[in-house]
Amino acid sequence: MSPDRPPEGDSHRRRTFALAITGASGALYAMRTMAALLERDCHLEVVISDYGRRLLHDELGEGAAVPRLREFLVEKYGETASRGSYTVLSNKDLGATIASGSHDCEAMVVVPCSMKTLAGVAHGLSRNLIERAADVMLKEKRRLVLVPREAPMSLPQLKNMVLCAEAGAMILPAMPAFYQMPKSLDDLADFMAGKILAALGFDHALYPKWEG
Repeated sequence: MSPDRPPEGDSHRRRTFALAITGASGALYAMRTMAALLERDCHLEVVISDYGRRLLHDELGEGAAVPRLREFLVEKYGETASRGSYTVLSNKDLGATIASGSHDCEAMVVVPCSMKTLAGVAHGLSRNLIERAADVMLKEKRRLVLVPREAPMSLPQLKNMVLCAEAGAMILPAMPAFYQMPKSLDDLADFMAGKILAALGFDHALYPKWEG
C-alpha cells in the first residue's frame, strides 16, 4: 500500500475531495490548495494531466515531481501537510474511483484549469479522467470548483465558462486580491487557496477577512 493512501478504514473518517491539476499557469495555487486540504486531514484523489506534470516541473522545479510531492509539500508548508492522505490517479484511467457517482467524493477542484479542460467540461466530453470526474460532480449535483487562468479570454472561452456555471460549477478565476497587502508569491497563493477552501465550506485564516 502506498504511504499516501489512507490506512484501512481511515477513508471512512476523512473527507474526500478530488483535486485536478492541468496545464494552465498557477502550479503554486495547486500546491497550496493541496497542502491546505491535507492540513485539514482530508483524503485527496489527485489527477494530473500530462501538461499539468510539465507545469509542476516548469514552475516549481524537479522537487515538485509527482513521486516527490509529499516531500515538497512538507518542506514548503511544514509537517501539518502530512496529516491527510492522497492517491494519485492516472488521467487515462476512466475506470478510476472518481469516474463513478457511487464513489464517496464530496467535491472537486480543478486548479489551475486550462481552457482545454474548461471546454471539455463545458461540453461534457469526458475524454479523460479529469473531464469525467468533473462531469460526475455536475450530474450528482456536487460542488465543482474550476480555477481558470488565461488572459485575455476569447469569446468561446467566456461562453464555456457560462456553460459550466449554468451546469452548476463555480468559476473561481485565478485572480488574487491585493487588499491583504501581499509581500510574496506565497501570499498570493494563500489567497487563492483560501478562496478555494471557502468554496468547499472550510473556515480558514489564509488571508485576513475584509472588515469594511
